[in-house]
Amino acid sequence: MNLGRRVLLILAVVLIAAVAALYWFSRPLPVLTVTSWAGAYGRAQASAMMRPYAAEKSVDVRLAEWDGDLAELRQAGGKLKGDVVDFELPRAVQACREGLLEKIALPLPDGADGTPAARDFVAGAIGPCWVGSVVYSQVMIHAPGLKHAPATLADFFDTKGFPGKRALSRAAPKFNLEMALLADGVAPGDVYKTLETQAGLDRAFARLAALKPIWAHDSVDAIHWVRDGQAAMATALNGDVYDSAHKDFVPVVMWDHQLYELDVFGIPLGDPHKKRALDFIAWATASVPLAGVAGWVPYGPARRSSLALVKPNPETGAAMMPWLPTAPENFRHAFAVDDAWWLTHEAAIASRWQEFVSK
Repeated sequence: MNLGRRVLLILAVVLIAAVAALYWFSRPLPVLTVTSWAGAYGRAQASAMMRPYAAEKSVDVRLAEWDGDLAELRQAGGKLKGDVVDFELPRAVQACREGLLEKIALPLPDGADGTPAARDFVAGAIGPCWVGSVVYSQVMIHAPGLKHAPATLADFFDTKGFPGKRALSRAAPKFNLEMALLADGVAPGDVYKTLETQAGLDRAFARLAALKPIWAHDSVDAIHWVRDGQAAMATALNGDVYDSAHKDFVPVVMWDHQLYELDVFGIPLGDPHKKRALDFIAWATASVPLAGVAGWVPYGPARRSSLALVKPNPETGAAMMPWLPTAPENFRHAFAVDDAWWLTHEAAIASRWQEFVSK
């Protein structure tokens, strides 16, 4: 081969390589849309999960928002504006029962400490159509500075030893009825079996009636009542307590027998990017990404192995561990709310509950 041909061959190879490189770096990236919630929680997921996944996997991850209304999912025939959707667990259970979600059966990675995923996730976090992300809970609170301060569920229901009004949310029987039976000595594993009987339901309502609570519209109102002295104690969602503590009132949290639920990831039925969506869920629910979310917002990572990796809030520098439901010192007597049970039984209890809170 003469010199001219060699030069042409080399130039051709260089040109092909340049075109290939140009295509590789300019090609459109595969798209994955993750639908979550507006506000701090969605931003935390974007920082700790979506952007790092996009960078590592060379995927164009886009964030969409929704308000959790399943009507949107039903009307779309399962094809919501997202390949992965962040659900509150009650909605995920309902959507799964209605056949709106893909079944999820994938090997999840071990925890960062080597714990197998099945033992690393908290109870209820892995279901037929979902994988858990974060834990939130109902807790009890009281005002700071009390000489004789309550600390337990028993103290909350002890109006003689700890006088003063108790504020509860009137929004739903869930949380309230479980709490009443736990306070009345029912073992955690027997709570829902007890509620399925007329005698058990009567027992729960009687325990609440003896407490003589004042009924708040929601946990934000209940916190305000404790702040303003209208109630000595209250139940509230831990996220609302965190928000209050960073505004104008820092209540004391009693984590004993917190009642917890989860936010979980699911995939709408028929999603064309199911394989990519499954890969994202497995990646995002590993120890490090879950710990990253908990560094931003006061929701406990659904994996226990994540807790050792949680860092102070990147914006404020404040420690997040004291606010996390799944922190070991907070999670000792935690009670997992059974949303599947409520989906089956709440309608039968609703009218009695409304009558009870309206008296």
